[in-house]
Order: sequence, then structure tokens, then C-alpha cells
Amino acid sequence: MRLALLKQVMAGLALIAALVVTNPSLAQGDVSMSVPSKSDRVSVNGVEIYYEIHGEGSPLVMLHGGVNPADFFGAPLAAMAEDHQVIAIHMRGHGFSSDAATPWSTEQMADDVDAVLNELGFEQVDVMGWSLGGGVALQTAIRHPDRVGKLIVIGMNVKTSGNYPEVLVAFKEMPAMAPAMGAQLAGSPLAELYPDADWEAIMRKTGEMNQAPFDWSADVQNIKAPTLLIFADADMMYPEHIAEMYRLFGGGTRDARYDGALRPTANQLAIIPGTTHYDVIHTGLKPVTDYSKAFLAQE
Repeated sequence: MRLALLKQVMAGLALIAALVVTNPSLAQGDVSMSVPSKSDRVSVNGVEIYYEIHGEGSPLVMLHGGVNPADFFGAPLAAMAEDHQVIAIHMRGHGFSSDAATPWSTEQMADDVDAVLNELGFEQVDVMGWSLGGGVALQTAIRHPDRVGKLIVIGMNVKTSGNYPEVLVAFKEMPAMAPAMGAQLAGSPLAELYPDADWEAIMRKTGEMNQAPFDWSADVQNIKAPTLLIFADADMMYPEHIAEMYRLFGGGTRDARYDGALRPTANQLAIIPGTTHYDVIHTGLKPVTDYSKAFLAQE
């Protein structure tokens, strides 16, 4: 019963973290697929943020989903590093980054990303984030607009009511379940990947940061960075919210005409068939990375 409840409460998180206690082989992921040319930790905003650099080309920051950085920094990172210099950042409290006693927020994590890039000497970069990382990517574009060239957001809503009720319930229950969930994860292969992670704190803070209602609609409308939105066709949010988000970015307002000359915005929307929020970057790896590469290559 406890394992079943664990899976329910973790419903809004990354696939590997959600299934790791029943299928430990998933936690091995594809973490060995790309070898970094550089890795280190930098001190910013009271924490030590870990980063890796992979590949060559125009700089692209990749921001992982909740709990397990290896989920996004396996095959998706390897694919993007074929064409880009990827800066893979572990958010505070995740992976090899340290944490502080303060609560988490996407706004604080966006400030961390900006500070890391400043320390590394990057002026403007493209930013790609999935789930939690998608929220941090949006907040980076909102709070530090000059930092972001192009923006790719995968599976992230822009207001609380965009998510299905069961997802909100899962986040609400997560802090109380954190000790049990943390103990399960501490005995899983994820603990071998990240031996210094405080799994109970990760689960508690993940739930807490998703408690307060939010609505970024007005801020999103002011984002100037060319943006690609990617969703699963069975994502964790209402399809109406996906359409609403695209409308906020200027899409879906009129017929584009047969030659596309009347397309209302350069921003783009992709929905990956046969995928969910939790497996879109795995089951949908090729379309997600192909669409992302093509978008970033456009003038």
C-alpha cells in the first residue's frame, strides 16, 4: 500500500524518480552517453551549483525536471550536444548541487541559473527546460530577459489551474509523505548516482514549492525570446491550458494562409503523440530533440 501511495504522490515528477523503487534499472538512465568536457561547482546565492559542459557550438542551457537530473541529462543532453555547447545545470538541492535552509521557488532557481552563467562568462544563451526546468526556464526569460536568446519549454504550465486536480493533490500530499518517500529513494539506485542528496528534503520541498497558487500569464505575454512550447498529448495539464499558453505567446489567433505569410507569431507549438508528461523526453526523444534543434537553427 505504501508503495502504491508513493507512486501516486510522485505523479507530477520525472519518470525515473517515480518508478525507481520498482524498476531500479531505470535509474541508471543514459548518464554515460555524453562525457562532459568540464564540470565544477560555483558559489552563488548561498549555495554551490554544479554544472557540466558538453559538446561544441552555440551555447544551450539545459534544465532538468524534478528530483533526478540524470533523467534529462542522459539521451536528451547527448542529442542536443551533437550541435550545441550544452551547459547542464543541477538546480539547488538536486543532484550534485548543495542546498540552503530557505524554501525553493522557480524564481530563486532562475536567479541561480543567471548567476552561474555570469560566473562562467556567458552573456546570452538559449535555454531549454523540462517540467520543473521548464518553469525555471520561463522565469529566467521573465526575470533576466537579456540573458535568453531562444527558449524551449517542455511540459510546464503557467498557472496553478492549468494542472489536473489529481496533480495538485499529489503535490499537496507530498510534504507529509516526504519521510517515507525519502527513505525509499535513499535505498534506490538514485542514491548511488547522487550520494549526498537529501531525499526527504527534496520530496518535502518539491511539494511545498507547488503549494502556493500562481499565475504567470501576464509575465509570459511579455517574453520577447522566440519560444518553442513542447507538450505530450497526455500531459499533466488540460489541453485547454496548452492552447491558452500558446495564445499567450501569440499563437492561434488567425489562419496563417496557404503560404504561411499570415502566421501570427514566430513562436511554435509541438505536441508529441503517444507520450505522457513523464516519458515525453524518452518515448518522444527523437521528435523532441529534432524539433528543438530545428527551432534553434532558425534565423
